[in-house]
Amino acid sequence: MDVVEALARSGGVADTRRLVAVTSRRRVATAVDAGRIVRDAHGRYALPTADEARRAANRLDAVVTGPSAAASRGWETKLPPPRPDVTVPAKRRVTPDRRRGVDLHWRDIDPDDVWNGILRAGPTVIDCAKRLPFDEALAIADSALRHGNVTPQGLLALARQVPTTGRRQTLRVATEASELAANPFESVLRATSLDVPGLDLRPQVVIEQDGWVGRPDLVDVERRIVVEADSFEFHGHRRALKRDCERYNALVLRGWVVLRFSWEHVMHQPDYVRQCLLAVASARAVRQVTARKTRRVSA
Repeated sequence: MDVVEALARSGGVADTRRLVAVTSRRRVATAVDAGRIVRDAHGRYALPTADEARRAANRLDAVVTGPSAAASRGWETKLPPPRPDVTVPAKRRVTPDRRRGVDLHWRDIDPDDVWNGILRAGPTVIDCAKRLPFDEALAIADSALRHGNVTPQGLLALARQVPTTGRRQTLRVATEASELAANPFESVLRATSLDVPGLDLRPQVVIEQDGWVGRPDLVDVERRIVVEADSFEFHGHRRALKRDCERYNALVLRGWVVLRFSWEHVMHQPDYVRQCLLAVASARAVRQVTARKTRRVSA
């Protein structure tokens, strides 16, 4: 796999072990030398979009905002920002030629919300929640919590301060965000599931049953549904395949329904994912009703 594609699938950042597992040390070194990826720290790599945003902000005397601010903080995102996302004061005039190549926004930002030319962590999550699609915003909020840059309570407090425009989605993002989400792949899958009636998938729930213990990606405990974000690129060797088969078999033998989705399904075919989730949620609901009726008749 190409190094840049591997980084993109990992949310824009990754460590050496994860990258080398699907590419090679030589390919990683070559990509760094060519400027296609950057080394943020020892053993940590990222796409160069964050550096591009900082340069654009410096050129325009602007603030790095939105997904570019998230990338600058090393947060994993659903997709790398295609262009630098920067914001200038509301009344600033910027000629069309200077706007070229950037996503430029106009609004007044409190100086206390900016550090080193980048929007601070909490305001960045709120900024993304207000204007990005829900799944992208949730992935960023999950990343911010996972990295410890915001707290659930702080995020909710900021969301409650948002005026009418964008308030509903911002509150939804703040309410649903979880530091337990392992990566953007899982966050986007959970975002899709939240639109499915009768389904309540939670990340990284530990299942203990009949001497077996496991922690699937997403679990609806009441309906006994497990949903896995299967990243073959990073779990494609034979030992991992054997381990995964044994885990899925153990769950099915204990009465759980298991659905598995690839990165391509989740990122590019959300309607397919939603239809599958809706079908299994509906089937489990019918089964629960039938079981309750049977118990009443037996009693």
